[in-house]
Amino acid sequence: MTEYSGATDPDRILPLLWRHKNVRKATTGRPPRLTVDQVVAAGITVADEDGLAAASMAQVATRLGVATMTLYTYVPSRAELVELMVDEVLGSRRLPGPGEERPAHWREQIHLYADRTIAMYREHPWLCQVSRIRPPLGPGTLRESEYVLSTLGGLPVSSRNTAAVTITMFVTAAARQEGENAQLRRTSGESNDSWWSRRGRLWEDWFDVEQHPAMTDLWNAGGFDKGPDEQAVDAFAYGLGLLLDGIERQAQSSETTGLRSSPMP
Repeated sequence: MTEYSGATDPDRILPLLWRHKNVRKATTGRPPRLTVDQVVAAGITVADEDGLAAASMAQVATRLGVATMTLYTYVPSRAELVELMVDEVLGSRRLPGPGEERPAHWREQIHLYADRTIAMYREHPWLCQVSRIRPPLGPGTLRESEYVLSTLGGLPVSSRNTAAVTITMFVTAAARQEGENAQLRRTSGESNDSWWSRRGRLWEDWFDVEQHPAMTDLWNAGGFDKGPDEQAVDAFAYGLGLLLDGIERQAQSSETTGLRSSPMP
């Protein structure tokens, strides 16, 4: 079941998302038993181990060894907790910020973003169950946008954000699929290659070569020799390469026509 971020009250969620900015330390009173960071970390651990549905306020409280009502002192509801969890995981990719070391070439910078995003979904497959159409507007979310945009300085301003969104959409779609694969392998205990192998009778008993000539030609040429997981890796590399080629050509054209004086980094 898909859950949606962005349905929370901005007056409640934004201070929580940006809790580390301009922090004011209390000078009096008993120190709190927990922190929001600890609650969020516990929620992520529960979701990693047992899935997003298991990350209820009650389960997270049990993980922390406190009463369920205690959590509401730190996080108003589970909806806010999920948004905080998502933004925390997005930030865990540690994408280089301004002034931080990064690969020299812009394409390598995009590949770093892609690799870390796919690894993130593999490590936290429950992310596939959260729609980010209306994203949590926290530091993890904005760091992603800032990083991808920063790689595209050679494009004209009119198309820079469009290119960044296109890259993000493509990479996230592939990463979500990898996350779904990871979740399915965990719950079923079976790899994709094994699943297809056990259905091998399809090709002998029901496959009609006359109705599928393109597939048959490709099969006879060895085009289906690779397993589905390997094919997915190749397809992602192929698609991302074509996408970056197109962006690079646009940047070179913009430079030639005077729309931008500096080339892609």
